[in-house]
This record gives sequence, structure tokens and C-alpha cells, in this order.
Amino acid sequence: MARYIFITGGVVSSLGKGLASAALGALLQARGYSVRLRKLDPYLNVDPGTMSPFEHGEVFVTDDGAETDLDLGHYERFTGVSARKTDSISAGRIYSNVLDNERRGAYLGKTIQVIPHVTNEIKSFLEIGSDEVDFMLCEIGGTVGDIEGLPFFEAIRQFTHERPRGECILMHLTLLPYLAASGELKTKPTQHSVKELQSIGLAPDVLVCRSEQPIPEKERAKIALFCNVRPDAVIPAYDLKSIYEAPLAYHRAGLDRAVLDAFQISPAPRPDLTRWEDVMDRLNNAEGKVQIAVVGKYTQLEDAYKSIAEALTHGGMANRTRVRAEWIDSERLEREGTHLLDGFNGIIVPGGFGERGTEGMIAAARYAREKKVPYLGICLGMQMAVIEAARNLAGLPDAGSEEFDHEAGKQRFTPIVYHLKEWVQGNYMVNRSIDDDKGGTMRLGAYTAVLAPDSRISQIYDGATEIEDRHRHRYEVDASYRAQLEAAGLKFSGMSPDGKLPEVVEHADHPWFIGVQAHPELKSKPFEPAPLFADFIRAAKEIERLV
Repeated sequence: MARYIFITGGVVSSLGKGLASAALGALLQARGYSVRLRKLDPYLNVDPGTMSPFEHGEVFVTDDGAETDLDLGHYERFTGVSARKTDSISAGRIYSNVLDNERRGAYLGKTIQVIPHVTNEIKSFLEIGSDEVDFMLCEIGGTVGDIEGLPFFEAIRQFTHERPRGECILMHLTLLPYLAASGELKTKPTQHSVKELQSIGLAPDVLVCRSEQPIPEKERAKIALFCNVRPDAVIPAYDLKSIYEAPLAYHRAGLDRAVLDAFQISPAPRPDLTRWEDVMDRLNNAEGKVQIAVVGKYTQLEDAYKSIAEALTHGGMANRTRVRAEWIDSERLEREGTHLLDGFNGIIVPGGFGERGTEGMIAAARYAREKKVPYLGICLGMQMAVIEAARNLAGLPDAGSEEFDHEAGKQRFTPIVYHLKEWVQGNYMVNRSIDDDKGGTMRLGAYTAVLAPDSRISQIYDGATEIEDRHRHRYEVDASYRAQLEAAGLKFSGMSPDGKLPEVVEHADHPWFIGVQAHPELKSKPFEPAPLFADFIRAAKEIERLV
């Protein structure tokens, strides 16, 4: 049975619970243990799938088709363990399950209450897969004291008391604010945060204290005394130049040792940190640099493209190259022109939804094609590249997407991108209507693409004839235009196994121009970069275009 580590936060949000959880998972792996990481989010959305990227950052997608919090991306990137649907749960999903059970009569006429019905549902979720790993790390979103988080904290309190002693610990992240006027780090917010935890029956075993200043031993001793933890279980967490420093930094601070001590595991296996030393060597000893333009529609919030940003960093590591990404709003291209792209070594157009900013993306694809700049189009970025080729090469000047016509309420384009109404998922056919609910109704999760043997994409994947990547979209390129587009120079180099859905396109006469319907960035890791990103950076490195 797994040992459980519950990770909570206090004082303020955005302290880095997800990063601390992921780094701890990596450190436990380095000591030879198997891990799985989970996220419990108190918001009432069933999942983040219908949230604006400006609300909650990107939506991370798992192989089995779950739309999840972006922290699951951190978990995968640091541990290499593929997340599953059962690794992400929200209050909305919990309440939905409870109400569905009530409608079916599963509670035999009882009055439905938060305790025990909601808390029992949370505990049932926590137990899934507990016999598969050595450690289960469960991060609770938000901060202690949030009213919506109370059912989760109560469920954890019950869960820890119901399991044998020593199988569960709690790690709490807090902030130590620094007052410049007095030159002091203040411990009182941390004390109050721990007091809040204690008031609901929980007590931290390990405290991780974020600080911009070094934490003196005197202050650590004070925190330990007033928060009732061991002094060596007060772990400092300082700002880092790169998130990939976190495993090594937390190890130096003693986090993994404190966690194992809390479980009374002694002597503990010695850690092998070779993987993370190599990652930092590649990051810190880059031999070149490239500038990449990311032309998107949610560029005001970098977390909206978190996996893209990290996959670019991984691609740089693979080439010992420092990658500088500049986020360019596609609507700026529409207003100011494509000269904004001058001087970049490569262009990425990532995914997105809706018509806003798409003409700027199409202009970016045309610029990259005509100027011979490496171009990577992902999901919507592939569709925009196809529309650009249709308009400017294949004699279809009104080419567009059914999505844009749907928004306008009338047909304005020749829709070479159409709403996906049915597709094969596993062994059965999925049917969707354009008027269906928005949540969870896209083509989601891992799907196979069959590659043309003489294509650039096949070469990038070492001659593979099939690849598998994760999808998240409602619209597809219409394969009936394939012959017309290929005659104009746009090769369909990857198709779904049934030959109906275009998965990869490329311009064969271009140094490096590829569009993919899937999201390869979601599976990229610092120690295992996505091949497409690694080769994109290699190609960008060869283009001498820096100003």
C-alpha cells in the first residue's frame, strides 16, 4: 500500500505547490521509490476544460483524455509518470458524482450531506491505485482557510485517521514575507496558517517556507517551536533561475530527508541525482542561442502556453542551446504587419479556439513559408497553415474554417476546416453535434498518426511509421482537399489510421515547415525532449537570423 503525502498551501496562492510536489516526486524516484501525483482542486467546474486560459492557464490533457490542471504537466515533466484521469479531481466532479448517485438511489433514501457523502467520495478518489506505487503525493489547490476547500481538508483528516499510523504525512507551504523597512523576515503569517490547519484537525509534519531572503537559523527554530514541527523539517525554498533547479535545490535544503524521517524510513536509500545534474548542465552550459516567436491569442498570460514554453526549453537542452521565446499577440500582426517577425530564428503558432486573431496566425504561416523560416504549427497552428496554403497556393482565396462561420452565424468562407462530427476512439465510434455541451466533447487524449515513410516528420521520429500524441480539438482539416493542396506543395505526411483525418502537414520544399494536429508539447520532458521540438530548435539554430 502507498504512503500518502498531502501538500497544502497557506498565506497566499501561487507559492509553487505544484512545483514542490513535482520536485519531491522526482527526489523520491531518485531514491528508488515509485510515485504518483494527484491534484485536488476545490473549484466547482467539473474540470478546467471550459475555463478561459486567462482564468487558470493552460488545460493539460492526459493520454486517456482527461482535461486537467496545468500542475499535472509539472508532475509529468519532473517524474516521467504519465498522468491519468484519476489523477485530477475537482469539487465540481465530486459533487456531480454525489448527485448522480443520489438520482440513481445509491444512498437508499438517506439525506445527502457534505459529511459523510462528499467526504467519502473524496476518500474513494484518494484510494484509487494505492496498491500501485510506494508514495502517493496529493496536492490540494488553493490555500487553507478557503471555504470551498473545507470538504477536502475534512476528507484528508478522516483519511489520515482511518489508515494505520505512519502512512500519511502533511507538507505545508507558506510564505515568509520580508519587511525591508525593518530588515526582518516575518514568521507570523506562517504561524497563523498552521494554526488554521490545526483548527480543522490537521498538523503539518514538514513546512516548506518560501522566501526571497535567506532564512536565519534563529527564525527556523522559531517557526519549528511555534508550529510544532522538528527544526530540520522547516525547509527553505528560495527563488530559482529555472524550475529545473528545484529537485537539486530541495535536496540541498533537506526536503526528501525530512519527508522520509517523517515516515520513520531509516536508513533511506541514497539518491541518484545524475539525471538532474545532467539537466542543469545542459541548461547552464548552452553553446548557442535562438529567438523563437510564439504567435498566439492568449499571450498576455504565459501560463496559457505553459507546456509550449517548457517544450522549447527542453528542445534547447537537447541542442545545448539557450531558447529565448517572445510571445506575440496574433492581433498585433493583423494591426501592425508581419515585420514584427523579422529577426526570429523560428515561428510557432500554438493551439487556440475561436476566430479572434486567426488572420494574424495565417499571416505568420505565410511569412514563415515565404521567408523560409522554420515553422511549427500546433493544432490551430496547423489548421492556419493549411488555410494559408489553400488561399495562396491552391487557388482557394476564400478558404477558412467552419468554426469561424459558426461564430458569425452565416457562411463567409470555403470551409476546408470543419467541425468533427464522428471519429473512432478505441473500438467504437464517437458522435458529436456542434450544439453539444462544450465540456469534454472534443477529440481528447492520445491518438495514433500513420506517417508517410519519405516525410520529414518520419525522419524526425527515427523512421517511425506511427506516432502517438495527445489531442484537444473540435475541428479537423477536410481530407477531401488533400489532392488539391498536395498539388500546390503542401504534403499530408501523417493521417489517422483509417485515413480520414489529417494529422501532419509539411512543405517539402521548405527547410523546416511542419504542422501537427496533436499537441506534442504535452509529453515533452527535460530528460526526454519531444522529438519535434528538439528538431525544430536544431533547424532554428541553423538559421542565422538574429538581429
